[in-house]
Amino acid sequence: MPFNRLIKLTVFVITITAVSVLPFSPLQDRAIAKSPDYKELRLFRQVMRIVQKNYVKDVDDKELIQGAINGMLQSLDAHSSFLTEDLFKELQVETKGEFGGLGIEITLDNGVLTIVSPIEDTPAYKAGLQPGDKIIKIDGESTKNITLLKAVKKMRGPKGTKITLTIMRDGFKKYKDFTISRDIIHVKSVKSQLVEPGYPYIRVVNFQESTESDLKAAVKSFGGDKDIKGMIVDLRNNPGGLLDQAVKVANLFIDDGLIVYTDGRVKDQRMEFRATRGGTHYKFKLAVLINEGSASASEIVAGAVQDYDRAVIFGTKSFGKASVQTIIPLEDGSGLRLTTAYYYTPLGRHIQKTGIQPDVDLKQELEKQAEEEEAAESKDNNKKKKKSRYPQPTVDVEKDIVVKKALEWLKSEVSVKEFKLEHQKPVSDTALNIKNDE
Repeated sequence: MPFNRLIKLTVFVITITAVSVLPFSPLQDRAIAKSPDYKELRLFRQVMRIVQKNYVKDVDDKELIQGAINGMLQSLDAHSSFLTEDLFKELQVETKGEFGGLGIEITLDNGVLTIVSPIEDTPAYKAGLQPGDKIIKIDGESTKNITLLKAVKKMRGPKGTKITLTIMRDGFKKYKDFTISRDIIHVKSVKSQLVEPGYPYIRVVNFQESTESDLKAAVKSFGGDKDIKGMIVDLRNNPGGLLDQAVKVANLFIDDGLIVYTDGRVKDQRMEFRATRGGTHYKFKLAVLINEGSASASEIVAGAVQDYDRAVIFGTKSFGKASVQTIIPLEDGSGLRLTTAYYYTPLGRHIQKTGIQPDVDLKQELEKQAEEEEAAESKDNNKKKKKSRYPQPTVDVEKDIVVKKALEWLKSEVSVKEFKLEHQKPVSDTALNIKNDE
């Protein structure tokens, strides 16, 4: 799998040539002296020389320069970073589709290593890790100032080996250790079941190469447009995946117009992804489920069907990961992972950090249900608390409030537009017009 199809919306690869910072020749000094950045570069050289001469132990020039580069990139945002040769090779592991690890999507939230979402049926999921968990330590070592890629490298390893994550979670009075055995992470993208005749439930775990074809096969198994009256697509705790698959999945429900676009300073980063008029387009009613673990590619799908009034969105606000990282190889085998653009929904909504707001926000109902179940469980000291915020592989309509609400709407005669008019506030004035072909 090439880099331009990497998970987390890596869009394309640019090759550039690395330029050594030190040593400087007199000619270089004169050339740089003409640059407005000369004073800052001179300051950097001065600090480096002081460190080399006075630091408590010898330091390697290469380590100092790489550390300075990484610090510069980390000061930009949580997702930009410098990739040493080892880290660059580690990143390539993601393209193979299988690796030994835990099965979680992570990010840096205000500098704190945070779980976006555990992937269903992986060791992290089975151990009970949850979206929003803060990873304080990895095998007893503090994660303070750690980069995302270093954290990923620490958590990957051979199948069967164990790792201990020290977690802080809302509601915890103190840190808790989770010891997890690594396994080969190979996720089945689509799972499905028939909730009621004519009403299938399809859970998209993540967006990988086979997602569109797997989803189409699932729909076909339920009879397609002929037999399906309404369908639930569950994107809860879906951390994202391949951009092209997100576009193709949205295209199954949107037959014309813009699905998503990216915008950045560089012209090549300004791209539009449009629906194709040919191919498969389903017409049955659609309900989409999201929560705080829905990120990146799953937000593209939810945002697109929401903007076109193609579906009603149920659940809680999504994570808000809407930045595009470009992998830039350098000539010495290292590389850069640089945020180069943001992506936007068809209405022009910028959802980085703000997320997708569901049409039906069930946060209060879910919190109330969790409190009631916790209170009931606490009455029996012999029972361990097994409450999970994750949607289970087999959905229980009576226990899953979000699925129940979605099914109620699907079975009604109310259309998407009618439902939104009855229940929701108007679209924000800051939204742009949909970029349909005229």
